[in-house]
Amino acid sequence: MLETKNKILLTDSRFLSQPENTVFVAIKGVRHDGHNFVSQLIDRGVKDFIVNKDWLSQNPEMKPKATFQTAENTVKALQTLAKKHREGFSLPVIGITGSNGKTIVKEWLSLILQNHFSLVKSPRSYNSQIGVPLSICQINKNHDLGIFEAGISLPAEMQNLQSIIQPSIGIFTNIGSAHNEGFRSLKQKITEKLRLFRHAQKLIYCQDYEPLHEEIRIFLKSVNPEIELISWSIKGKGSIPIEVNIRNNFSEIAIYWNGEEYHMRVPFTDDASIENAIHCFFGAFEILRSNLEETEITAAIQKGFDMLKPVAMRLELKEGINNCYLIDDSYNNDFGGLSMALNFMKQHHANRKKTIILSDVLQTGLKDADLYAKIKALLEGSGIDRVIGIGPKITKHAGLFSEIECFDSVKHFIDNLKKTPFRNELILIKGAREFSFEKIVNQLISKVHGTVFEINLDAITHNLNFYKSRLKPETKIMAMVKASAYGSGSTEIASLLQYHLVDYLAVAYTDEGVELRENGIDLPIMVLNPHPDTFGKLIEHHLEPEIYSSNNLREFQLFLEDSETSEQPIKIHLKIDTGMNRLGFKESDLEEVIRLIKNDKKIEIASIFSHLAAADSKQHKSFSKQQIETFIKLSDYLIGELDYKPLRHILNSAGIIAHTEDAFDMVRLGIGLYGIEATDKLQNDLMSVGALKTKVSQIKLVKKGETVGYGRVGRPEKDIRVATIAIGYADGFDRRLSDGKGYVWINGTLCPTIGNVCMDMTMIDVSEADCNEGDTVEIFGSHYSIFEMAEALQTIPYEILTNIGHRVKRVFFKE
Repeated sequence: MLETKNKILLTDSRFLSQPENTVFVAIKGVRHDGHNFVSQLIDRGVKDFIVNKDWLSQNPEMKPKATFQTAENTVKALQTLAKKHREGFSLPVIGITGSNGKTIVKEWLSLILQNHFSLVKSPRSYNSQIGVPLSICQINKNHDLGIFEAGISLPAEMQNLQSIIQPSIGIFTNIGSAHNEGFRSLKQKITEKLRLFRHAQKLIYCQDYEPLHEEIRIFLKSVNPEIELISWSIKGKGSIPIEVNIRNNFSEIAIYWNGEEYHMRVPFTDDASIENAIHCFFGAFEILRSNLEETEITAAIQKGFDMLKPVAMRLELKEGINNCYLIDDSYNNDFGGLSMALNFMKQHHANRKKTIILSDVLQTGLKDADLYAKIKALLEGSGIDRVIGIGPKITKHAGLFSEIECFDSVKHFIDNLKKTPFRNELILIKGAREFSFEKIVNQLISKVHGTVFEINLDAITHNLNFYKSRLKPETKIMAMVKASAYGSGSTEIASLLQYHLVDYLAVAYTDEGVELRENGIDLPIMVLNPHPDTFGKLIEHHLEPEIYSSNNLREFQLFLEDSETSEQPIKIHLKIDTGMNRLGFKESDLEEVIRLIKNDKKIEIASIFSHLAAADSKQHKSFSKQQIETFIKLSDYLIGELDYKPLRHILNSAGIIAHTEDAFDMVRLGIGLYGIEATDKLQNDLMSVGALKTKVSQIKLVKKGETVGYGRVGRPEKDIRVATIAIGYADGFDRRLSDGKGYVWINGTLCPTIGNVCMDMTMIDVSEADCNEGDTVEIFGSHYSIFEMAEALQTIPYEILTNIGHRVKRVFFKE
């Protein structure tokens, strides 16, 4: 039987913090194999491993170096460990599944219930075949409630998770299109998800999702006839009718249940949040029955709802004061979430001093002395340089830390902010909701205007994995982060790509590569347009130039002759022009290229590459094939004259899809990484990465006959309401979108521009919208896509992304 002896289970070698107390589970995936990092982890002090039996038999020399437990399948082994661990506890467990809202419902429920139970929950969205067992292994003897989410993407996965979670109460949030590709039909997907509740006592769900209700009636009731169904409906279909009244900035919910009428108020007006809140009401009500009287239950739930704020429950990376960067994780603080936030911290701005501002840590089930001793070890293992504690408990246990600054409240910290200056730091702000750490964020964030470009790091990961799935495992990936990662922010995107083990990065200019090096990026970096004036910086920072002409090559060689360089040759990348007629060597140039390079010991050709002119066009598919054939011919000639074999690459994002069979050794993934592809069919496979948002500054009534904006271009034909929003052409909202040619999305309504777009602001006709000053405005995002905006401008999404102004605040987030 596999054992872990209460040690930390680790499946990602990059997040090692306490080697002596870690069991590493080596998991083999499609493109990456955890076994490849075993030797490295042994060198770093890890002594305990769970590995595939075949791997150990093929590497017998490893046996004396550590303790190895073997399994036919290490994922199954991890699940077996978790199942055994779960069976040692009889606490009630809420299990949550569905297409959307799982994490929100889990977090809101935990907030409502945290003062009544010692609860344990999934860290963030740990709901996969690996995430669920890691979550379950957090349970200890002091916990009296568990809340865990489960997600699946393929048939037969949920039965594994059911035996690990063993929920007594289930919540099925909703059913949608997420992961449809893994199932034959919607019916099959619902049935597979319902397997989580085959032994549950109660199931909470919305009957308005008719296919879900039908499968519960046909499938779940047949395998679990005793299950109690708590089915609610806003449309009058369920056994529990719900009435919702939307007010200015909140919703009133009336629930008619078991002959009683309950009234709740939630600080949201959108359909998804209302649905999530109703699920939380029933889940909390059922759990609190054993602890409280009915009147106390509704009061406790309302108190929890009052603590909810209309902010995303996500990790956000933001620019701070004095050249600092902030990781804003200010909405909750449990031990599992702290560990994940520290892991996120390791991925970004590696060269900066690391600081954590930490509130009392809740929901652990541990004695305070044991908890803060564990936190100390975790922070030390994560390389934290500076610890600031806020709250009575962490202050009381400050003596456990070698060095810590403590404050009894957020107010006390802010009052003393001038005495605790921050400069050039990466600051993790991790606080429980009741501490209101958003006040600290507001003090430390860089003061810029209200327009923000939100970049979803999870979406970039999704898109990267999508393209990986189209390639052979051995095919390398060069990710393009030029033009500030297409407007998204090169350092942050490069950090994420480095974490996900891409093989190469590419930038346009040397200075872009230097910035990445200065921020801890150590991947190989190709520079597409290296100017001779920057050759010194290029060599100093171990950047690799694209060489595209004989003159270009001679300039670089002359520089190397006159410079003191290391004994190792400098890697270069030769570009072949196969028909783009932009940059690159023609066939007639290659003889001279060979003559110049063949005996030059200071240069090594890292790769030979070319660029497809029309990979995204079916009309020009034959031309693309012609380019590929030319590339094969010319690169074969070059390689034949060398005594080594450089990498070869020609495919861009569109080429990966249209010409997968010609991937060669490496591909260059560019705009597709950011969720944009020329092929409409792919838009369902890719996730949108960016959303540009601003705020309503002012709303006023403009009467018929009056005019709006410069040049008096805006001339309403009737009395209208006009909102001025805090974005203009200096921010990237193109002036061509003036006077009705452009639209923005406000609270469910597309609103046209009126008058000319100004440099710093724009006027919008909001006569049909329910909006107020201070409301959020989506310029493009999930409701009004960048493709629609590009169509209005008769341009391409690339231009919109790269024109987003530098003063627009970038916020990077991870759900």
